Amino acid sequence: MLKGYTLPRTPRGTSSLSPAPPWHYVGNALAVEFAASPEAVAAFLPEGLEFSSNHCAVYFLEWQYASDTGLEYLDPIRSQYRETIVLLSASYEGASVAFCPFIWVDQDVALMRGLAQGWPKQIGSTWMTRAYDLPSKAGPVAGPGGRFGVTLAVKDRLLAEAQITLREEAEALPTPSFARAVNTRHFPELAAGKHEQPAVYELVQLKSRDVSVSPIWRGEATLAFHEHPYLELGDLRPVSVGAGYRFTFALTVDDLASLRDLRSNSKDASAAT
Repeated sequence: MLKGYTLPRTPRGTSSLSPAPPWHYVGNALAVEFAASPEAVAAFLPEGLEFSSNHCAVYFLEWQYASDTGLEYLDPIRSQYRETIVLLSASYEGASVAFCPFIWVDQDVALMRGLAQGWPKQIGSTWMTRAYDLPSKAGPVAGPGGRFGVTLAVKDRLLAEAQITLREEAEALPTPSFARAVNTRHFPELAAGKHEQPAVYELVQLKSRDVSVSPIWRGEATLAFHEHPYLELGDLRPVSVGAGYRFTFALTVDDLASLRDLRSNSKDASAAT
């Protein structure tokens, strides 16, 4: 009998790209709030979500992960990865939510876990300034006056960059946040004649537990999205840039809620064409 939460499934089940949940995470985050074109934000929202505002945020993160049965962090290459997440404001049946049109990671394991949750993960390279426990000219302080930079490159092309100068402690996380994120889980159909009828196409809302957050630092920020030959992040380029943030947080993921099956509407649209 073959075992494994994801492919490849094998006799012992230890070769799966991602082990079964729960998945435990801790990470350092740099984030920048910004406003994009309202028309662009609305255009990226999937069926079932409605436009609420053009307020957006981008998160740059260094993560460390472990499963419930292993100590992956003792083999750091299995446990650590960096990530860039773009979140848009939206509403679902009148409730405020966040939607992610783009997300990039640098590890295949993180990509697989994300696809299971509906995050539209692709491979990209995120680099972030680090702070350390000792004062040094080689690193900023994680407090007033601390300056942090971050870049995202995809297919060797610079796609985004930001700088943050911390000024004060904040009481709240940047918005939109992960707390009420809604994603689309999509798995395409390859059978001839059914390419427009995905095998899985649904709105889901993420669930997390055991969430803890460090003190949150806030300050001014700069943010730029660069043009790319085919990636459309540039369509969401900032029309104004708000505050920048730095914080550490931890959470566990082992559940999600299915909100709406979109396949029937997809089939109806395909039949109409």
